[in-house]
Amino acid sequence: MSVSGVAANTPATGTEATAGTRTRLAENFDTFLTLLTSQLRNQDPLSPMDSTQFTQQMVQMTGVEQQLLTNDLLNKLVANSNSGISTAVSLIGKDVRAVTDTTALKGGKSEWFYELDREAAEVKFEVIDANGKTVASKTVTGGDDIAAGEHKFAWDGKDITGRALPDGGQYKLRVTTKDTTGAAVPVSIYIQGLVAGVEQADGQTMLTINGAKVPWGQVASIYEPKPATPPPTGSGGSTQTASDDESGDTLINPAG
Repeated sequence: MSVSGVAANTPATGTEATAGTRTRLAENFDTFLTLLTSQLRNQDPLSPMDSTQFTQQMVQMTGVEQQLLTNDLLNKLVANSNSGISTAVSLIGKDVRAVTDTTALKGGKSEWFYELDREAAEVKFEVIDANGKTVASKTVTGGDDIAAGEHKFAWDGKDITGRALPDGGQYKLRVTTKDTTGAAVPVSIYIQGLVAGVEQADGQTMLTINGAKVPWGQVASIYEPKPATPPPTGSGGSTQTASDDESGDTLINPAG
C-alpha cells in the first residue's frame, strides 16, 4: 500500500486551505495586473476598451481578499475559544513556573531559574535588554552553581557600570555553558511568580508573570501560593511552615 496515496487524499486543514488560496490569489492578481497593463498599452485609441469591466474585476479581487482577512479573524476567535481564557483567568493569584528566558525588572531586581543536565566546568550569564545589548554579565567556574540540577540566578538591576536601571524593562537571560572538554552542557531556563493578569494578544492567551507577558502554552507548573509566615510569638520563638518544594509552594499541576 502506498503511503503517499493515502496522504494525497487527506483533506487540507483550514489554515492550509487559506494559505493555498492566498497564494493563488496573489498569482491571479499579478497576472490580472499584467494583462490589464498590456491591454491598456496596446488598445486601439480610436476604440478604447470599456474600463467598467476592469473595475468590476478589481472589485471582485478586493472582495476575495477581504473575505480571506475575515477568515483569519474567525480563525483567531476560534483559537481564543479553544485556548480557554476562562481557565487561564483562574490562574490569577497562582504561583506559576513558565519556560521562558524573559522577565521584567521589578523592585530593582530580576530572577530566573536554570537547570543543568549535568555538571559544567563554566557557566556564563548575560542579561540582555530589549535592544539586544548585554547590560550585565557574570561567569561562574566553581561551587554549587555549576552542579547538575536546578539553580536560581538573581540580578540586582545594575548594568556593567554599576548604574541602577529603571523598573519595567524587559530583560532576557542568556546562559552559556561548557564542560571540561569544552562541550556545551544542555540548560533550561524558567521564570516563576504570581500571575497578575491574563489577556489576549494576537490570538494568544498571555499571562503576566513578574511583569513579563508569557504565552499560556509555556506554562510548565502551577503552584498554590505559600501562606504568609506568621510573626514570631513568645520570647524569640518562630513558626515555620513545611513545604512540598524548595519554594515553599504546593505543586498542584506538575509538568510532565
